[in-house]
Amino acid sequence: MPTTDVSGLSMLGNQTETAANPEAAVLEKVPSGHAGTDYVVRFTAPEFTSLCPMTGQPDFAHIVIDYVPNEWLVESKSLKLFLHSFRNHGAFHEDCSIYIAKRLVELLEPKWLRIGAYWYPRGGIPIDVFWQTGKPPEGVWLPDQGVQPYRGRG
Repeated sequence: MPTTDVSGLSMLGNQTETAANPEAAVLEKVPSGHAGTDYVVRFTAPEFTSLCPMTGQPDFAHIVIDYVPNEWLVESKSLKLFLHSFRNHGAFHEDCSIYIAKRLVELLEPKWLRIGAYWYPRGGIPIDVFWQTGKPPEGVWLPDQGVQPYRGRG
């Protein structure tokens, strides 16, 4: 079993404050112990929160991030704190969702990444945002994200 080099991490195992905003949040990475093997890593944030930039009211989402690593893995504590940094940040649903995905792509340079951001309705309209870097590598097991579409009274 490969040993993971954690010497460059600043947050793991230390008391860490949440950044004031997503731009200031630090995302950290560790080398993948299985570079050259295609597999899917999934992070699920079922209670993501940001603020509406117009009203300041909270917006909530269930976010699912899937990626196929290349050389790097995102360190999970830094990802949690990054996502938490949106709690007092005003941005539209689309902006939050795509910003998260692009920051991860910039950090990790994965073989493939997708985000499904399932926003809870406010004002009667759910806004779901989906994005991916391209086609997933052939042969990876890619389960459905498992989030049901909003049905309301339908």
